[in-house]
Amino acid sequence: MNYSENKMNIFVKLMICLSVVLSLINISYANNLNDILSALQKAKFSEKQDLLTQIANIKSDRALTILRYIESGSLYYTKNEKITVYAEKVDKNYKITDVLTKNNLGEVKKNKIKRISLNNKLRKHVRVLIAQASLVSKDKKIRINAAKTIFQSKSLELLPLINIALENEQNKSVIKELYKTQARLYLLSEDKLLINKSLEFLVKTTDPGILSAINQFVEKNKNENNFKLEVSKALKLIDKINNNTKFYKFLENLFFGLSLGSVLFIAAVGLAITFGVMGVINMAHGEMIMIGAYTTYVTQLIFPNLIEYSLFIAIPFSFLIAGLIGVLIERVVIRHLYGRPLETLLATFGISLFLQQLVRSIFSPINMPVSTPQWMSGMIEIHPALSLSFGRLYILIFSIMIFILLLVLLKKSHFGIEVRAVMQNRSMARSMGIKTNWIDSLTFGLGSGIAGIAGVALSQITNVGPNLGQSYIIDCFMVVVFGGVGNLWGTLSGAFILGIGNKFLEPYSGAVLAKIITLIFLILFIQKRPKGMFALKGRAAEINQ
Repeated sequence: MNYSENKMNIFVKLMICLSVVLSLINISYANNLNDILSALQKAKFSEKQDLLTQIANIKSDRALTILRYIESGSLYYTKNEKITVYAEKVDKNYKITDVLTKNNLGEVKKNKIKRISLNNKLRKHVRVLIAQASLVSKDKKIRINAAKTIFQSKSLELLPLINIALENEQNKSVIKELYKTQARLYLLSEDKLLINKSLEFLVKTTDPGILSAINQFVEKNKNENNFKLEVSKALKLIDKINNNTKFYKFLENLFFGLSLGSVLFIAAVGLAITFGVMGVINMAHGEMIMIGAYTTYVTQLIFPNLIEYSLFIAIPFSFLIAGLIGVLIERVVIRHLYGRPLETLLATFGISLFLQQLVRSIFSPINMPVSTPQWMSGMIEIHPALSLSFGRLYILIFSIMIFILLLVLLKKSHFGIEVRAVMQNRSMARSMGIKTNWIDSLTFGLGSGIAGIAGVALSQITNVGPNLGQSYIIDCFMVVVFGGVGNLWGTLSGAFILGIGNKFLEPYSGAVLAKIITLIFLILFIQKRPKGMFALKGRAAEINQ
C-alpha cells in the first residue's frame, strides 16, 4: 500500500470516527431511528450528513433499507402526520408505505407528501454509507453484492472501504470479489504502481466482467505516453480474456449439446427398443412422453408438500402408467397388424390423436404448471464465463443412468436375452420356445414406460401440454434411424451427435435452419449407411435383411 492509499485510508477512518463522535454529542437529536427520521424531515442540508451517519451507525437491515430509499429518491414524509414513508408512483398517485412498521398506507396525491431531498454531496455520502454498511453485513450475499455495486460505481473514493473490508473479511468468495473490485478501482487512479498491481491481478482472473473496465482504461490512456506500457499490458489482457471467453463458449455449447442429446436419448430409447424388436413405427410414442409429464403434474397435485421429492415419486408412477398403457395398446391394436407397417403407422397415429384429445378433455388444452425442486434450480459456476444449469446437468446424469440400466437389463437378464433373440431372429426364437407374443407386449410396455420417464425429465425443461409429445416424435425417429435400429449404443451416440451438432450450428444459422441442416445431413448419411451407425451384424442380420 503506497503513500496516497494510506492517506486516503486515514482520511476515511478519521471521517468515520468524526461522524460517530458527532452523533454521540449531538444533543439536538434522539438516538432512536424514529427520532432521527423526524429530525431528517426538517433538517437543512448542512445537518443531514450527521443524521444520515446516525442512521448508518444503527447497523440494521431496516436502517440500510432506509438509506437505499434516500439514495434512490423515494423516501418521503406525509405533510399532515409527519410519517416517514416509502413512496412508489402508481398512475397519478403515490402508493406509500411506513418505513418503520412496513404498513401499507394506501395511495395519496403528490401534494400530500414531501420528498426528503439530497444534494450531490449528500448523495455521494449516502453511497459511501450504504457500501460501508453492506460490506460489514452478516449476510455473505449482501457483502458480495456490495462489492459488485462498488465495482460498477467507478468511484475511487470508495477504495479505502474495500481495503478495510479486505482486512476483516474471512469468506473466500467475498475476498475474491473484493480483490476484483479493488483491482478495478486501482485502474481509476493516476498511480502507475496501483495500475500495474491491478493488471497483474486481473491477468490471473480472465473474467469477462472486467473487460469493460479494461477497455475504459485503454480508451482513457491510449494517447498518454506516460501510460504506454500499462496500455500495452491492458491490450494483451483483453486478447487473453477474449480467447478464454471463446474457449469457455465452446465448452458451454458442448454442454448444451450434450444436454440436448441426453433429452433426445431418453425420449428416443424407448422407441428404439420397440422399433428394433417389433418393427413397429409407433406414432403414439410422443404421447407416452406426454403421459409421463402429466403424471409428474398430478403427483405434485397429490403431494403438494413434497415438491423436493416429487420427481422421485413420479418416476416409478410414470413408468408404470405409460408402460401399462403401452401393453394395452399392443394387446388390443398392434398385435393384429404385424407385417402391415402402413396400417400400423395409421393406427398408432389415430391412437396419438385420441390420447391428445383425452388429455385435453381431462386437463384442458392449456399448459399445466410443474414446479422445479430447489435442488434442480440455479447454476453452478465453473468460471465467470461458464455457468452450467443444475437441471440440465441432472438430466444428463439421469440419461446415462437409464442407458446403463437398460444395457444391464438387455445384456444380463433372462428377459433381455429373449428380447435380443426375438430382435435378431423371430422365427428361430419362437422355435426355441420363447413366447414371442408376450415378449412383444412386454417390450412395447418397456419402451412406453421409458418414454413416460422421459416425460418426467422433460416436464422440468419445457411446457407440459397436450402437444408435448409431438414436439419430440420426429427427433426421436431421427435419432433411432441415425444410430441404428434396436442398438442402445447407436441411440446414445446418435442422440449426442445430433444434439451437439445442432447446438454448434444454432449460433451461425439459427434454430430452424440448424434443424434443416441436421435433417439434410441425416438424409445424406442414410444414403451411405441405410442401417445407421451401429447396424446388427451376423447371420441374423442377413436373414432379416
